[in-house]
Amino acid sequence: MPSNAQTVIELDRRRMEAMAKKDIASLNELIADDLVYTHSTARLDTKQSLIGNMESGSTVYTAVVPSDVKAQDLGDSVVLTGSCRISVMSQGRPNSFGVRFTDVWANKGGKWQMVAWQSTRTPD
Repeated sequence: MPSNAQTVIELDRRRMEAMAKKDIASLNELIADDLVYTHSTARLDTKQSLIGNMESGSTVYTAVVPSDVKAQDLGDSVVLTGSCRISVMSQGRPNSFGVRFTDVWANKGGKWQMVAWQSTRTPD
């Protein structure tokens, strides 16, 4: 049986792929209703606003590629840290940049879901 750390690293990779594919069903499953998502610009999103912006086309992720991901298994939560390359169309403008991130997942009734994301832009 895989460890919590490996399970959550894989789930987060799936979440990033779902963002790039605009797979709303997977995002609804993987993201907690009480999500706090802090973008590298300091803009805050909830689950509803993050997915809503994707559905409306206001924010279109074209690639979200993680690297150097490490996990701290705390039992009913796992904290991920790593790097990520993000390509996005925001308000019709293309943008591609790197970030360092901290990502928190919680085991909610036997189901792992992302509850927090915080990213800081890296110099290109």
